[in-house]
Amino acid sequence: MLTIKRVPTVVSNYQEESSESTGCGRNCLGNCCLPNSSLPLYEFNQDRVSRDNRRRNRSGFSFLNNLLLEQWRERMNRGLFRYDVSACETKVLSGQCGFIAQLNEGRHLKKRPTEFRVDQVLQPFDPNKFNFTKVGQEEVLFRFQPSTRFNGKDVTTAETRIFEISNGEFGDLSTNVVAINVSPIEYGHVLLIPRVLDCFPQRIDNESLLLALHMAAEAASPFFRLGYNSLGAFATINHLHFQAYYLAKPFPVEKAPIRRITMSVNGVMISQLLDYPVRGLVFEGGNTLRDLADVVARCCIRLQSDNVPYNVLVSDCGNRIFVFPQCYAEKQALGEVKQELLDTQVNPAVWEISGHIVLKRKEDFEGASEDYARRLLAEVSLSEKRFEEVKACVFKACGLQEEYKDNVEDKELVFSPPTTPHYAEACVVLQ
Repeated sequence: MLTIKRVPTVVSNYQEESSESTGCGRNCLGNCCLPNSSLPLYEFNQDRVSRDNRRRNRSGFSFLNNLLLEQWRERMNRGLFRYDVSACETKVLSGQCGFIAQLNEGRHLKKRPTEFRVDQVLQPFDPNKFNFTKVGQEEVLFRFQPSTRFNGKDVTTAETRIFEISNGEFGDLSTNVVAINVSPIEYGHVLLIPRVLDCFPQRIDNESLLLALHMAAEAASPFFRLGYNSLGAFATINHLHFQAYYLAKPFPVEKAPIRRITMSVNGVMISQLLDYPVRGLVFEGGNTLRDLADVVARCCIRLQSDNVPYNVLVSDCGNRIFVFPQCYAEKQALGEVKQELLDTQVNPAVWEISGHIVLKRKEDFEGASEDYARRLLAEVSLSEKRFEEVKACVFKACGLQEEYKDNVEDKELVFSPPTTPHYAEACVVLQ
């Protein structure tokens, strides 16, 4: 059994309470309180997001953006966050990749480290440990549900709606909730918790990933990305959840060149990152969001069943998904990571792998460089041999073949990422 010791990130103000002090009687997200709550309901049209609509709807102006940011600011004004993330210093590191470094001293907790098992991606849900049913409802922004109200209507024009729910009118108990992360990395940092009362462990399936893509599509902002960390890849809580926040810059991985490998029968293009410190796969396209979600979910399910830790980045309004198999925690447990990297206390999860490096000490921030970021991420990446083995297993699970394997040097197969002129016009969202 491989374990590492680290200080867990506090994502909820209830996380450090004892299990005896949480539960019934304090307006939580458990069965005792949630069915009688009055949380607002955001309903979206899950049939409206075709491939063409997804490509048009990237302006940064959306009902979801306005709602999420308004509710997030309200929680900030109420003092629910552990620090003011807007005061955190950020800089772009000079170099080819343009890594983004942030000084976030609020995340530097002087506590005794907790032991985490890192050699088992799939672990059963443990109700005795902290989970999101113990979160107070004041930390929840709204419920996020596909609507049945659009049945029989023109699904290309039906709009999303927000409803105020009275006590006792909660309806479907398999509800998805959007809650704040009280230790935010960036503005609008939230948690998407699918079917919170079902208490799923941290593992991706088709429906949970599809829900995350719908949230990205509804936000319709190039600044809004969702991330996922598996167990063994720096997930802190074994209760199914995604994270999301706004960053008004392209992530370095979004700018990395790619080599197209193959295409699925439903139009999903699969590519491989080039000239980036972490080896990874890129999934794009598909006729519908479900097409894209299904292919990526099969990839993730295979990684889970093969016990390969991984991270996922949902980018470009749900149109691009990056999947990174990783091995940093395993190397750390085996004593193979250099002490100078461990001393920075950076846990390379999805945001760090994507190029947003969160540093907790001022001396590390002042000395940060592209060389440091590359050395850190090089420890995250699978070796070329291991990555090819994992990729072959994933392709087999997805029913794919590497069509261009014999033409690796063909320059026509190397592509730069799509240009995104909508970044500038979306800036108003964060103001």
